Amino acid sequence: MATESPESEEEGKITGGNQHLLIDDDLREMGKKAAWSVSSCKPGNGVSALRDDNLDTYWQSDGAQPHFVNIQFQKKVKLQLVVLYVDFKLDESYTPSKIAIRAGDGFHNLKEIKTVELVKPAGWVYVSLSGNDPRETFVNTFMLQISVLSNHLNGRDTHVRQIKIYGPRPNPIPHQQFQFTSSEFITYSTLR
Repeated sequence: MATESPESEEEGKITGGNQHLLIDDDLREMGKKAAWSVSSCKPGNGVSALRDDNLDTYWQSDGAQPHFVNIQFQKKVKLQLVVLYVDFKLDESYTPSKIAIRAGDGFHNLKEIKTVELVKPAGWVYVSLSGNDPRETFVNTFMLQISVLSNHLNGRDTHVRQIKIYGPRPNPIPHQQFQFTSSEFITYSTLR
């Protein structure tokens, strides 16, 4: 999970944001393994602007709401965290105010797993994909869809500056019940 940030989450509401991306070592970014697409975009403000690690660029939708970001994988993956960079101070009415996250095998069977209301966010916003049951720490899926349902100040198009998705880091030694925590332990983990 992400470390604590100065945001509060109660009943699906997130306020604030974090200026620095803080991610635990047991998570890895999964976005490079996916095919990304968006429902619409202005020329020059498409998927590449979402994934370029530059906070000055952004995806800008072009059309009627809701707006979608689709993230598809070739094989089933475990996903635990979605992190978005949005900035109400810069984007005002283009800033998402309500988003839904859906997961499934493809477009035909997506199920909503989270709905979150963003209250004037400025920075990195962390959305956990964990369920209410403590055993549900991740979502096992082929596809994730982030849907922008509404914007602040009733804006039509949306700006999202970055999206990152994280899943649990795999155990470096297969068929091992426990995970070693350092490279020194891994060095001495097998017998010759």
